Amino acid sequence: MITVAAGILKQDGKILICQRKSTGAFPLQWEFPGGKVESGEDVQACLRRELGEELAIEAEIGPEVSAFQYTYPNGFEVNLAFFWVEAYRGEMANQAFEQILWVDPRELPNFDFLEADRSLVAQLARGELV
Repeated sequence: MITVAAGILKQDGKILICQRKSTGAFPLQWEFPGGKVESGEDVQACLRRELGEELAIEAEIGPEVSAFQYTYPNGFEVNLAFFWVEAYRGEMANQAFEQILWVDPRELPNFDFLEADRSLVAQLARGELV
């Protein structure tokens, strides 16, 4: 089982979503930026590192939004931790994704998100998480 930290970046009422590359696992599906926690790393440090690697920003990690375990139909298990990221330094640059988009939360269900993210996406779209 792996642990993944992901950030929900908010700006001007919109949320950043990222499309996975066409090569690799879950091609062209959408997700929130972040990645796998490395040995000896806490989830906030992981998220800060991943956002630097993927988006070239220095993020201020905010409060936890949601944390849960998810098991994919093939039996793969993942621990997920999502955090608000309301501020960052540096000019954002896509360094890891097919594309990145800022979208209105109500539009989130229109995108093909990773299966593990879908309940959180629905909550964000309904305005249940502020």
